Amino acid sequence: MAEQLNMGGLSINESQHAPSNGFPDRAAYIPPHLRGRSGTPSGPMDAPPPVMNGAPPPMNGNMNGGAWGGPPGRGGYGGPPPRAAAANGGGNWANANAPNFTPRGAGGSSGVVSARGAGDGTWRDGKHTPGPANPRVERELFGVANDPSKQHTGINFEKYDDIPVEASGQGVPEPVTRFTNPPLDDHLLTNIGLAGYNVPTPVQKYSIPIVMGGRDLMACAQTGSGKTGGFLFPILSQAFQTGPSAPPQQAAGGYGYGRQRKAYPTSLILAPTRELVSQIYEEARKFAYRSWVRPCVVYGGADIGSQLRQIERGCDLLVATPGRLVDLIERGRISLCNIKYLVLDEADRMLDMGFEPQIRRIVEGEDMPPTSARQTLMFSATFPRDIQMLARDFLKEYIFLSVGRVGSTSENITQKVEYVEDIDKRSVLLDILHTVGTGLTLIFVETKRMADSLSDFLINQGFPATSIHGDRTQREREKALEMFRTGRCPILVATAVAAR
Repeated sequence: MAEQLNMGGLSINESQHAPSNGFPDRAAYIPPHLRGRSGTPSGPMDAPPPVMNGAPPPMNGNMNGGAWGGPPGRGGYGGPPPRAAAANGGGNWANANAPNFTPRGAGGSSGVVSARGAGDGTWRDGKHTPGPANPRVERELFGVANDPSKQHTGINFEKYDDIPVEASGQGVPEPVTRFTNPPLDDHLLTNIGLAGYNVPTPVQKYSIPIVMGGRDLMACAQTGSGKTGGFLFPILSQAFQTGPSAPPQQAAGGYGYGRQRKAYPTSLILAPTRELVSQIYEEARKFAYRSWVRPCVVYGGADIGSQLRQIERGCDLLVATPGRLVDLIERGRISLCNIKYLVLDEADRMLDMGFEPQIRRIVEGEDMPPTSARQTLMFSATFPRDIQMLARDFLKEYIFLSVGRVGSTSENITQKVEYVEDIDKRSVLLDILHTVGTGLTLIFVETKRMADSLSDFLINQGFPATSIHGDRTQREREKALEMFRTGRCPILVATAVAAR
């Protein structure tokens, strides 16, 4: 039946591999890249292999001249003709004119920290050289004009000039009134301008000269008062001016191909929640843009493998939650022996969440330098007794900075309190949402179940709402925050995870 098979004029009997006269020996299979050449084998497949006369071809390590190089004048494996080697050694596969790949740390002996990706700068011979501008990364970090997803100026900072600021301690430096050099680095000033920051907030006016002067700081300021810039600006500015710290002698060998198994960050920022560390990390990426400093972030609830690969590529400024940091220290993937700056952000919130044992282990029980060999900065919205004890143990001769009334709400917030029975809460909420109109609305609830129930109720009523709470996965939480920031879901129902 197969002999009679003919599909559209194609017959298997006409194939050069078809059997002839019944059952003779089969024709030898010819690979596609050898077909049509003169001298191709045409004998049966089960014929004995040809005998090699002479020695095998030499394996000299050259692709085109080695055993697998193919005929002279052709590339290995019958590939394209070989290109001429580049003047710098010819080791680059993609482009003959491109520079060779140099693993990170290959120039460590000459004091060079090489670039680690598009737009990264270098530290060479004691000088910081910013990398080239990258328009795609700039749009990702800073957005474009009138981009609703990027917060350029924060809350109403102009009104903050009227807020009282009190700094107590010995030798308090004078505050700065503008972003200038000195004390800040020129490259940092460029990134601050890209971020749209024009004038420093009160906490930044004092924290910048305090930290640049080498002093420890305990600051009490309201959430949203610019504390993140208050510690990032001086830390990054000094990093741009002083350069990286060498890893310990026993770890100088590295991990090969631009990676080392254990990271040795010089700055550590601890924060209580995943959302807050992600926010600090994004701000650090902005202000470290085109510099040699590589920020990294680690937190629970996310894939630890991707975080490990991130810190293996280099980690100079680490933003972390206490639990995940303890995990990575136990795994031997992070060492704190090179820490110059320790920042505890929202310290009162971390104590409320029960992180004090982990914090004390990180600071006192691991290889972090003592208080005399590092700078410690603590930021808190309140100043209870537990925070005072923590400041006494972790800080040395610190300056206490209070912005506004400690523990109070921001004066830019108008508060209205309405007493409503439980059965009437949802109808009153609908009335308020209809009255507010456009804009972002944040609704806090007490329980996770209530967050899901209320968001479902609002969606059924035709409102674009989403929710965030501790039982949602990290991917879902980040997606909900992103949709809220961009205005796709302008109503966010949240538990205390979004409080700060």
